[in-house]
Amino acid sequence: MRRRTDRKIVLITQKTRLANLIARYNTIGQTQFYIEHHGGDFEDYLTENNNYNDALKRTVSYLESYGRLQVIDREFVSGYLFGEQDLVVVLGRDGLVANTLKYLTTQKLIGVNPDPGRWDGALLPFTADDLSKVVPETDTGIRNVRSVTMAQATLNDGQTLIGVNDIFIGQRTHASARYTLTAGSDSEQQSSSGIIVSTGLGATGWLKSVLAGAIGIDRYCGVREQPRIDSSFTWESDYLYYTVREPYPSKSTGTRLVFGKISKSAPLRIASQMAYNGVIFSDGMEQDCIEFNSGAAVEIGLCRNTGNLVI
Repeated sequence: MRRRTDRKIVLITQKTRLANLIARYNTIGQTQFYIEHHGGDFEDYLTENNNYNDALKRTVSYLESYGRLQVIDREFVSGYLFGEQDLVVVLGRDGLVANTLKYLTTQKLIGVNPDPGRWDGALLPFTADDLSKVVPETDTGIRNVRSVTMAQATLNDGQTLIGVNDIFIGQRTHASARYTLTAGSDSEQQSSSGIIVSTGLGATGWLKSVLAGAIGIDRYCGVREQPRIDSSFTWESDYLYYTVREPYPSKSTGTRLVFGKISKSAPLRIASQMAYNGVIFSDGMEQDCIEFNSGAAVEIGLCRNTGNLVI
């Protein structure tokens, strides 16, 4: 079959729960025994796997007919060199979209929901059957693309880390973290269970849960003024929010600087006072962390690049 274009299309995939378990237990029979022995519903795992593989088959079939297709599993994305003109298609859950965006620069990303009955897919507006319309429109530039602001952590040793939803700074074990936090011209030594920096895209995730807890406490205490973020805080917003989890007041640590905005002109700076287990990671990927121990300092601000999500 003759391709419609020589443009390279990179398809990012992920293993299903069943596929991961089969890789661990060698056979589907042993996997079924493990799932059911622990009270799980094997049919649910099987249905999810079948739905994903069906969507994958239809996605690959169309993309191969359209351009030069390269299929990459999620575990290899961090080491893959994307071309500037590549068109990226993600087939998986929302988290896979977020974790792919951080490795892109100018490339457009199309999020495909493999199982709309199972996944809400806030970042997955399309199905495999939509690709025959969406891909040509994206390729020719007539499809709308939404900009996604990302956060960036820059350490004093030159290491960088990008967060699409959020960045966490704290202890590997989520125990008490010690550090000096500087927001603007104000600094404070703190002890907490970590700092979360959220983008507009991540506002409905970790940040939302932290604020929900604060609101619940305020309501119980009869506080009328509830903590909230700007209603204009969207994917494209040119600022971030930081929040300190469980700040502990003591003779040497304060709790004044526990929530605020980060902008281009007002980054957040943090100096570690942790002898060991200090980490920085993004988007829930703790295994891809950067060490953040005594002597390390980090500046959190806006990433120069923005994500380009096809809508």
